[in-house]
Amino acid sequence: MRKQSKARGAPWDSQRIQALRHHLGLTQSKLAERLGSRQQTISEWETGMYQPRGTSATLLTIIAEHANFKYDATPTKEKP
Repeated sequence: MRKQSKARGAPWDSQRIQALRHHLGLTQSKLAERLGSRQQTISEWETGMYQPRGTSATLLTIIAEHANFKYDATPTKEKP
């Protein structure tokens, strides 16, 4: 029996997707092109309407790893 592999790292939420896109310096259209997706899909992910699943989530993870993208979702404390 074959084990299913889990996606590495945190789930792809709207803020993380947008942060990756900005890190790469891409528009929604260009990111969609890299993923073989539509610009509307990227917009829906970034607004939180949907989350990437399956192959899309895996591709985002691979792209992030190749770009040395590190995302820290913890809020930074403001200095008094």
